[in-house]
Amino acid sequence: MKKLSQQFPIWLSDIWGVVHNGVRPFPTAVEALINHRQNGGRVILISNAPNTAASVTKHMISLGVNPQCFDAVVTSGDATRDLIVKHGGKKTYHIGTSRDNSIFAELTVQRVPLAEANSVTCSGFFNEATETAADYAESFVEMKKRDLPFICANPDKVVQKGKHLVLCAGTLAEAYAAIGGQVLMAGKPYSPIYQLALEKAKVVAGRAIDISQVIAIGDGPATDIQGAANLGVPCVFITGGINSGDDILARTQKAVPQAKILRSMQELDWG
Repeated sequence: MKKLSQQFPIWLSDIWGVVHNGVRPFPTAVEALINHRQNGGRVILISNAPNTAASVTKHMISLGVNPQCFDAVVTSGDATRDLIVKHGGKKTYHIGTSRDNSIFAELTVQRVPLAEANSVTCSGFFNEATETAADYAESFVEMKKRDLPFICANPDKVVQKGKHLVLCAGTLAEAYAAIGGQVLMAGKPYSPIYQLALEKAKVVAGRAIDISQVIAIGDGPATDIQGAANLGVPCVFITGGINSGDDILARTQKAVPQAKILRSMQELDWG
């Protein structure tokens, strides 16, 4: 990554799966990000977490992530707040746990029961340990009948937490879309979160940012790699974790043929 640091001063790096695994930091990845900043680069951490940047930053530090490894954080939760205001109506039904309540902070939209809602905001499962999308089938039918927009705060379908895989809001969004429901998403790989990230990069760098100076880093083929391709920037693909199999690179390149994958590695390092 040392050579890429010289070529690409702006790094848009995923968090979960690159910087930490939900339980502990990845030391070599943190070190690589710190080295990039010391080399004159800027690091914008970009996450599909359905929380505000402040909340995600607090969580990272509680896990032991060194705050010297990044300049700013942008989250799907931040971008989702704009969608809630623009498309949520006055009342929204929240699918998710109370830990994600920060996305509603200081918004005028009320959280109400489904029967009273003008929209649905999904940050995850009510119980990610036991539920699947099938548990929401009846609610989805009612939502579709009333043509409620489904605002997805986290497009990820699954994430690794320690040694376990946990279903995310993207799984529910996919199920609702499958029956013809309207789904709105702001996180990776969609443009709103990247526009926020580039605005942050401009602020922390203190200058205009040319897209040729940007590289994306992530472990999600459908989110990080597709997002980089949509933005038109090259990427570094972190394998392992949620990405298993000897042919994962070939499968990812086939799934996202327009992606320019410069490197693939099991853990981000400075080598």
